Amino acid sequence: MTKAKTHFVCQSCGYLAPKWLGRCPGCQGWNTFVEERVIEEKVPERDLLGFEAGAVPTPLTDIIPEEKGRIQIGIGEFDRVLGGGIVFGSVILVGGDPGIGKSTLLLQMMNRLASMGRKVLYISGEESLHQTKMRADRLGIYSAHLFVVSETSLEKILQDIETLRPSTVVVDSIQTIYSSELPSTPGSISQVREASSRLLYLAKHLSIPIFLVGHVTKEGFIAGPKVLEHIVDTVLYIEGEATHAFRILRAVKNRFGSTNEIGVFEMKDSGLVEVISPSEFFLSERTQPTSGSVVVPSMEGSRPILIELQALAVPTNFGVPRRTAQGIDANRVSLLVAVMEKRLGVHLNNQDIFLNIAGGMRVEEPAADLGVIAAIASNYKDQVIDPEMVVFGEVGLGGEVRGVSQSEVRVGEATRLGFKRCLLPRQNKEKMKEVKGIELIGIRTVQEAMKILFK
Repeated sequence: MTKAKTHFVCQSCGYLAPKWLGRCPGCQGWNTFVEERVIEEKVPERDLLGFEAGAVPTPLTDIIPEEKGRIQIGIGEFDRVLGGGIVFGSVILVGGDPGIGKSTLLLQMMNRLASMGRKVLYISGEESLHQTKMRADRLGIYSAHLFVVSETSLEKILQDIETLRPSTVVVDSIQTIYSSELPSTPGSISQVREASSRLLYLAKHLSIPIFLVGHVTKEGFIAGPKVLEHIVDTVLYIEGEATHAFRILRAVKNRFGSTNEIGVFEMKDSGLVEVISPSEFFLSERTQPTSGSVVVPSMEGSRPILIELQALAVPTNFGVPRRTAQGIDANRVSLLVAVMEKRLGVHLNNQDIFLNIAGGMRVEEPAADLGVIAAIASNYKDQVIDPEMVVFGEVGLGGEVRGVSQSEVRVGEATRLGFKRCLLPRQNKEKMKEVKGIELIGIRTVQEAMKILFK
């Protein structure tokens, strides 16, 4: 009896090795190799769905574009992140921590589409039909156009989709799907690659958008091969903390739209509810003014969001002071502290500095630099910044305040929420017209900013 040939596959990057290795030479991950049987590849005479292959090279000028447009979900925050709706034939991968709300949000999305008279299919590989029904009852979902099946066989799933021909499909989750043609277990790199490839081909062939739910590792990345993120059209992440009620839907890859947009949702008993005005939501608990607090208008794609920066400066008992930041790059904070010491003469080498963005938001843009310096200086001096003032601007190493993009939109959002004064770079103020209801104060250096903030 001949022994079956096997090889070892890294479950993170797909690296192949003839024997087990403790550390993967490809991704440098530890204990990621799993033994799998070798499958002899045969040249297929038919395509992945069993149809005759008929793809012919076509000149670009002869291709007639489809006029289907996009499918509007009806959930504004979801449509915004996708770039205006679901593109026909697209494959969208949705990831997030366990219990963050992936299944809940997708079930709500399918209910919206079903309420428009569209036939949709929800494939659950982790829950039975009764468990899915219990979730739907809790969310108040009752629709005859929403079909549910509890299945993990890839061949049966492909058959159900071809027979039903729904307008949208959700597979929850891709790690539970297996093909009987492969001997490896569900969730292995070969099974995930095979299932995602077959579903991708089906989506393109039948022009049906498919949502794939992906598990994440303890590092926060989608489990399985990295090729999974490469072959899909869009990758969405649902972010949030267990201690906060809000969830942020963010696109890290989108072939049909921008990756800068975010959607904000609030977790309630009835499911995820979209937040129409995130600025009001994040500033709702800002009651009495305190030192170390300042409001900064941040941009997330084309949307302005007002966030509250909080800073704390306390004397340290150790030789090396701490620099802790939540929601903003800690290295950027250390750089700005060095600018304060050099350009403002503020001695912070004996101060522990803690910085936090209230609400759990995260800011990547340098427009928050001036807000960081203002918050640290406010708490260090123990002086309160005017609660009706917003601050934004990029700070250079020379102490100069540089202009930022979309200043008109930032000021407009601050005006809408009732703020009376705005401290911004002089370069931006000179290009803007006077805005009714708010005083614009242009500055060139951080020294000018300190004189205005702490008269």
